Amino acid sequence: MIAVSRSTRRRTALAVLAVVALVGVFIVRLVSIQIVQADELNAQAFDKLSAQTETYGLRGDITDSDGTVLATTVLTYDVTVAPNQVVDLEKTDDAGTTTTVTPRQIAESIAAITGQSADEVYAAFTSDPTSNFAYVVKGISVDQFRAIRDLGVDWLYYSSVPKRTYPNGAVAGSVVGFVGSDGTGQAGVEQLDQTCLAGTDGVQTYLRSGDNGGVAIPGSTETTVQAQDGGTVVLTLDSDLQYFAQQTLAARVQEVQGAWGTVVVQEVKTGKLLAVADYPSVDPNDVDGTDPANRGSIAFQAPFEPGSTFKALTAASLVDSGTANVGTQVEAPYVYTDANGASTKDSEFHTDPLRLTLAGVIQESSNTGTAMLGEQMSPEQRYDYMMKFHLGEASEVGFPAESGGIIHPWDEWDDQTNMTTTFGQGLSTTAVQVASMYQALGNGGVRLPVQLVEGCKQADGSMTDVPSGSGEQVVSAQAATDTVNMLETVVTGGYASKDLQIPGYRVAAKTGTAQMSDGNGAYGSSYITSLAGLAPADDPQYVVSVTIAKPVTVESALAAAPVFQKIMSQVLKEHRVQPSTVPAPDLPTTY
Repeated sequence: MIAVSRSTRRRTALAVLAVVALVGVFIVRLVSIQIVQADELNAQAFDKLSAQTETYGLRGDITDSDGTVLATTVLTYDVTVAPNQVVDLEKTDDAGTTTTVTPRQIAESIAAITGQSADEVYAAFTSDPTSNFAYVVKGISVDQFRAIRDLGVDWLYYSSVPKRTYPNGAVAGSVVGFVGSDGTGQAGVEQLDQTCLAGTDGVQTYLRSGDNGGVAIPGSTETTVQAQDGGTVVLTLDSDLQYFAQQTLAARVQEVQGAWGTVVVQEVKTGKLLAVADYPSVDPNDVDGTDPANRGSIAFQAPFEPGSTFKALTAASLVDSGTANVGTQVEAPYVYTDANGASTKDSEFHTDPLRLTLAGVIQESSNTGTAMLGEQMSPEQRYDYMMKFHLGEASEVGFPAESGGIIHPWDEWDDQTNMTTTFGQGLSTTAVQVASMYQALGNGGVRLPVQLVEGCKQADGSMTDVPSGSGEQVVSAQAATDTVNMLETVVTGGYASKDLQIPGYRVAAKTGTAQMSDGNGAYGSSYITSLAGLAPADDPQYVVSVTIAKPVTVESALAAAPVFQKIMSQVLKEHRVQPSTVPAPDLPTTY
């Protein structure tokens, strides 16, 4: 038996104690790392290895009143590559045979899907062998994305990118508008209802491997903030009628060699706009292909002197104020000069004064007769009626860059303006305002707010941002009815009657031809022709207002009349309006 010295035992004990102490230190350190500092260290590691990416809340749709999509958002895809990971791809078929697919062959397969050249794709693979990112292709469709994904290349990566698209192209394009490169509305309803349409982006977090350049680890992605899609803006427009109106208008403007034109169709009993057609019109899918001057809505944004279509308001004001009635008589000379020296003349020469009633003044569209009867009211009275019809201010739609027209206060009128404003010159309106004026006359004198948007439909189907507003009695029901009856004489006996009549229906309308400014404060040689009317005249349901600027081959309202007749006929047919059952009143137009 070997004796162990006391010193040896002491050294052994010290060694054991040292080992125990060292193990204790490791245990304390391990406990500190795994328990005490675990959260902090995990967070530090997560911060180093994790990354975030945005997920898109898709922009909402814009639809017509029946749900036809006029604007929507689709997902396109970008394909990227990590060049520092590009290697051959080993594929094993069902029989167990393994084949090698080279990056060059993969590039050829992708090129066949995307329409690129194989060299272009291969250049992305080999652009920088030390890089972990390069674009292969941007903005491909879902089908193309799926085809590339099915190639099974694990060093290709995909990200979705929303893209705004307009399935019906230029149909209502000027009204719908378009978005900018940042996805926000730049014109039309896209801009008007940005708050409803805009989605809210979300956030996804994923882990990335530290030894391969920071590429996402499959299966590590987690949604931390859920994306929210935007709401759907529902318009009052009828897309079929909108298409018909645009096609009819474009054909006529081209036929008469006009510069531009508009059509507005409004529902009398609701104030809803069923069609707002502009020519030229923008295709929101190709904004750059449209002249910048034609990227808005002329009907909302371009004021013009309405000319004789405005005589309906003068007639209604005269009757409502008790100054005149449908049978009030006037001898209308070819040229009329008032006591202050202001002067006007009729569009057609006549030697003897025309012996007309107020109804006859409307039928013949006599400027002199309108001026003579209109001066029986004070300028302030006439201006007040214009304000009642909301002229001089933008409509309730609030369309971006919408014009309110130009009507100077009555106490700023000179003598000539005081006269010309009776028959629609010396002031300006928009096409939407003209339609609104006739809507009030057709609705028993009650003007309703102009409406383009039904509201914002949320994901649960509820409708928010629904327009509100009650009607206003701008003239009496009798004054409105009398005015509509006088407008009906234009269709039954006026110079454009054959171009305005619709078999089976009573129609009330007024033609208008006004000189256009030469841009230097004077009237030029060009005209703006217009026509506004209601049908059926015995129970007005719809307004159609047509404007054509600078026609060359037909300079009278006959340029616009065929458009009115075709579109009003289509509206009555599409909405199955019952034909008129009672004859038009026999109003005296002469004496």
